[in-house]
Amino acid sequence: MAITAAQVNKLRQDTGAGMMDCKNALVEADGDYEKAIDILRKKGQKVAAKRADRASNQGRVIAKVNADHTFGAVLMVGCETDFVGKNADFVAFTDKIIDNAMAAGIKNREDLLNMVIDGQTVSALLLEMTGKTGEKIELPAYNTIEAAHVASYNHNGNLLASIAGFNMNNDTVAETAHNIAMQIAAMNPMAIDANGISQEVKDHELAIGKEKTVAELIQKAVETALKKANINPNLVDSDDHIASNITKGWLTEEEAQKAREIKVSAAEEKAKSIPAAMVENIAQGRLNKFFKENTLLGQEYILDGKLTVADVMKQVDSKLECTAFFRLQLGA
Repeated sequence: MAITAAQVNKLRQDTGAGMMDCKNALVEADGDYEKAIDILRKKGQKVAAKRADRASNQGRVIAKVNADHTFGAVLMVGCETDFVGKNADFVAFTDKIIDNAMAAGIKNREDLLNMVIDGQTVSALLLEMTGKTGEKIELPAYNTIEAAHVASYNHNGNLLASIAGFNMNNDTVAETAHNIAMQIAAMNPMAIDANGISQEVKDHELAIGKEKTVAELIQKAVETALKKANINPNLVDSDDHIASNITKGWLTEEEAQKAREIKVSAAEEKAKSIPAAMVENIAQGRLNKFFKENTLLGQEYILDGKLTVADVMKQVDSKLECTAFFRLQLGA
């Protein structure tokens, strides 16, 4: 059966597939339009299977809120190359997904994948786009927030975006909320405050703090002992440096041996005498610094380093709270 240019053009417009792919599908389907569509979809499945192990670190991340700022969503759609990620069809594809999701009030990724757009589920559309581009196309993340006010921030290039919810809504809150959404994108906090960080992470950071504290106290004691013996600690800080400095004539064999002995004896002696309470206190201080750097409310405000985010929110209203936030970044 002869395939006309009009048939190819219609299939191309309806599916977005390449011209030759449409022509080949129609030829294989012997002109059956619906069968040709199925062939193109199966092609997408085959491409997806072949490229399942590929990394989709490019693509697009986009955050949007509804008209009254009470519902916001952030979506990530991944592909393999920057070329596809910036393609107009791919950009339109991601916009269509998030716009439909927000219009339908879709709240989670599973429901989004099952949502129907133009007669197809989003899962099917992802496979179709895989067939069109020849790249792995996936939807790894979709998060939403409902709150009195939801702010969004899209970083230039759409590789990074964030949404944040707040318990109050007025013009002053709106401006601050947008700036805090930008803060979240820039500073990548782990949680709103320390209560949002898991006990496992807290225990891990405290353990690291204790180990680092003990190591620093021992190192300081060793350096003090070396200086008392008139040996420069910088010349004997490793076996490689000791060997190199002997070769250069900066250390004698006797001095090197004495340094090795001091390093061992001073370290052992100091390790026995370190007060556990002191280690605990210093490690707790390190943990508090970790909270300050990694929680939204504790972080320095990016627009005024003299204030924390908590300070800025209190200036707006003492009762203003951030209720939730999500941050998505391609390749993170």
